[in-house]
Amino acid sequence: MRLFAASLLLALISCAPAPKPVDPPKPDPTAEPWYAPAVEQLAGRAREAETVFKAGHTETAAKLVTDGQPLINRLLAAPRPTLAAMEAASDLDDLYGRMLMADKRYGWARLQFQKNETRWKHWQPKTPESERRLKLARDQFAECDRRL
Repeated sequence: MRLFAASLLLALISCAPAPKPVDPPKPDPTAEPWYAPAVEQLAGRAREAETVFKAGHTETAAKLVTDGQPLINRLLAAPRPTLAAMEAASDLDDLYGRMLMADKRYGWARLQFQKNETRWKHWQPKTPESERRLKLARDQFAECDRRL
């Protein structure tokens, strides 16, 4: 009886499906040839939008900010985006938040500043620049709360 049970168990085990093959690791998007130029493009767009906004051309600045959103999404989809990508995205979101505040859309502005706060709160390694950006986002977030 024991021999029968052992052979039955062995037969059942041998009929099990093969284990799934291990998937190869996905390539790091930050190492792809398109990533660095895309970061530069986003940073340039943020600088241009800032300049245009300060000159009073809010509609042009709004278009630049809106056109930058798909690029932000693509760059920040990387598991570990670069610091330059994070800073460029942060600059564009900060500008967008300030534009919304100027238009008295405090709830929407608050959302932009909250995104920046979350970005810099969890950024590793902490640097003086990341701490400065975190404080700025928190201050702007608090300003929105005061105006609501």
